[in-house]
Amino acid sequence: MSEFTNKIDFEVLVMVKNANPNGDPLNGNRPRETYDGYGEISDVCIKRKIRNRLQDMGENIFVQSDDRSDDEAKSLAERAKKNAVMQKALKDKDKDAYAKAACETWMDVRSFGQVFAFKDDSVSVGVRGPVSIHSAFSVLPISIDSMQITKSVNSETAKDGKKSSDTMGMKHKVYSALYVIKGSMNHQLAQKTGFSDADAEKIKEALRTLFVNDTSSARPDGSMEVCRLFWWRHNCPMGQYSSAKVHKLLEISAKIDDPKEFEDYEITLNSLPGLEVEEIEGI
Repeated sequence: MSEFTNKIDFEVLVMVKNANPNGDPLNGNRPRETYDGYGEISDVCIKRKIRNRLQDMGENIFVQSDDRSDDEAKSLAERAKKNAVMQKALKDKDKDAYAKAACETWMDVRSFGQVFAFKDDSVSVGVRGPVSIHSAFSVLPISIDSMQITKSVNSETAKDGKKSSDTMGMKHKVYSALYVIKGSMNHQLAQKTGFSDADAEKIKEALRTLFVNDTSSARPDGSMEVCRLFWWRHNCPMGQYSSAKVHKLLEISAKIDDPKEFEDYEITLNSLPGLEVEEIEGI
């Protein structure tokens, strides 16, 4: 496997139309928003979608969704216990060997890191991953549409033979908004986990196709679109510039008062001397 050569920064522009990109369970599953009214998608949600795409691409993933389990493991602890090399390292209380085996086995561990702390194990192991993902925020404050929904079919037959009462609920969606995902890949941590340039290319493809196979009632096909992916590869391992400076290069503003389409936004890509950027069309 090739090594990870130079630092990478990236940004993803995501257009949301009549969808709930990330519901807040503490707020009736309404789309997440900041106190200022800007839409938010948590980094945990974004990593889940990246993991799903990597799994679709044939990669081994440690943190799998229950409905996507491909090894019959019913928990993370059970999945870890199936790895013979990790279990031998556990008996030897060799944390380095344990972490190395985990990174070699699962791409999401060597990418995002993972804490291995299970109650039956004698030691706990923490892996810091080189790929960091920020929570995504909308360019403008969002408008949330809510509607009441009713389930009017019998789920179960009542004892008296009567029809069960209707179930009432609420469904929420963001009318239209442009979200920005920011992230980076760190060379020093990549060396520790074995994260490679080939792995970085796979994550690039996962980001480009982030919402493929992600359809649900809350996110119908076509309601979530990756419009652009900006990929900055530095010319040295540590990076020529800080991620903060790189992420400020992209300036986004609305062309009209009520933008509804991606074309209604003005995208200005500034530059820094010696830093190349790859601009990629998303799906």
